Parts: sequence; C-alpha cells; structure tokens
Amino acid sequence: MTVKQSNRWSLRLIILVGVFASLVTIATSIRIPLPALVGSPFVHFGSSVFLLATLLLGFVPGALVGSLGFAIFDILNGYATEAPYFVLESFIVAGLAMAVFTLFKPNKYNYIMAIITGALAKIIMTFFKNLVMSLWLGTTLDVAVASSFGTLYITGINAIISVIFVSIMYPILKNIIKKR
Repeated sequence: MTVKQSNRWSLRLIILVGVFASLVTIATSIRIPLPALVGSPFVHFGSSVFLLATLLLGFVPGALVGSLGFAIFDILNGYATEAPYFVLESFIVAGLAMAVFTLFKPNKYNYIMAIITGALAKIIMTFFKNLVMSLWLGTTLDVAVASSFGTLYITGINAIISVIFVSIMYPILKNIIKKR
C-alpha cells in the first residue's frame, strides 16, 4: 500500500519503511573503497535498495527510506556532516524517479525509465555536491570541475549497479509487496 492509496499510513507501510531503511544502512555498510580526488568514496548497494524501496512503496516512504538509511549510516560511520545532504538528495532522487514512473503510461517496463532517471539524478547531484565542496575548500572553478568529474566514475559504477539490481529485483518483489 502506498501513501496515495490511503490518507493514513498503515502499520505495514511503517514497518516496510523501517525494514528498507535498515537494509539501506546495511547495504551501504558493505562497501568497496575506491581512490578519488575528493573524499573517500566507495561502491555499495545502498542506492540500489533505496531506489527499489521508492518504486515499491512510493515517493514519500521511499524518500524516508533513503533519508533514514543513509543518515543512520553517515552518523555511525563518521560522515555525520553529510547526513543532511543525503536527506535532501533522497527526496530529490525519489521525486524524480516516481515522477517518471507515474507520468509515463504504465506499462511493463516503465520502471526501467524510473530507475535510469533516479541513477542519472544521483550522478548529477553528486557532481554538484562535489563541485560545491571543492569550491568551499578554496579551489578554483577549473580545479573544482575537474575533481568533481574525476570522482563521478564511482557514482557511475553505483548507478550501473542500481539499474541492474533494481531491474532484476523490482518485478520479483512488486508482486510480493503488493499481494500482502
């Protein structure tokens, strides 16, 4: 049940938000560190679980899944200063993915367009976040742009993983989640 189907959140929906938020935290914790010019990035499945939850539960519950899951991960792993950014990012990515999911004529494959939109939104937001952070640290615009592009390969890898993972899992889980 999504928020659109009811004005109230059912206990089941609240539990699903909690379960998926926990899965986002766990999936983000299982990471493969990669070298980069800015920060300490890593490949993980957290974004994949977040996008999957967004498509299964809807915009607001999905955005809350991402917000809670990524914030808990950030706080537990020394990235607490980045938690507010990931709350904002979760709402923007979930909003864009669900807009594409609901605006296109519902068909068998519209979820793939939504997944790709979410992945592209994540890449764009990461670029601008890294750009702002580099400028904040005192680099010139040229250096900030170059370093931001230099770290996008990590987000690109995460985006590709998300597209593949969610494309496989969504058709399987949508019937299970909707059935009960």
